[in-house]
Amino acid sequence: MEKDIDLLYEIGTLRFVERTWKQFLGPDFANNAEHSFRVAWIALTIAKQEQGVNTEKLLKIALLHDLLETRTGDVNYLSRQYTIRNDELAVQDIFTGTSFEEMISLFNEYKDKASLEAKIVKDADNLDVDFELAEQTSKGNNVQEWVELRNQVSEKLYTESAKRIWNEIKKTSPHRWHLNSRNRFNAGDWKK
Repeated sequence: MEKDIDLLYEIGTLRFVERTWKQFLGPDFANNAEHSFRVAWIALTIAKQEQGVNTEKLLKIALLHDLLETRTGDVNYLSRQYTIRNDELAVQDIFTGTSFEEMISLFNEYKDKASLEAKIVKDADNLDVDFELAEQTSKGNNVQEWVELRNQVSEKLYTESAKRIWNEIKKTSPHRWHLNSRNRFNAGDWKK
């Protein structure tokens, strides 16, 4: 139980681990906890469109995919050229002795993209960046160079469902969800 409690405290620190996109783009990007939350939902969305997905396994992989960054920190595309991380040791140290030792093998499965669930989570991890870039664009932040750079991502996505989501991100506004929802303009006191 002590190791489980320690794990739960460590998970809480994920909200303080900043994603290193801030170094290049400046605006307020999601922290690792916020990123992981949306990755889980993106992965579930992809899984609903794919066949034969074990959603329990999928969610476990989504929840752990960046958890090791509580110990290793986030490494971006530039710093990856200069940094050596020991992800396997971090995952071992996080989960050994807890009720969640199975996460060690699930992390290795994710790292190796050895299952459909692992590939879906990697797709979701990639797509979250594109959602955030669309949100930054809608705020008026100039991220166009990054949007263009990210066009390469569509070629690296594993599932057809993720490719369809990626294409939809490019065509839609981050504000569509609330502008088209029941609101005071279309259903409330301001409706014409």
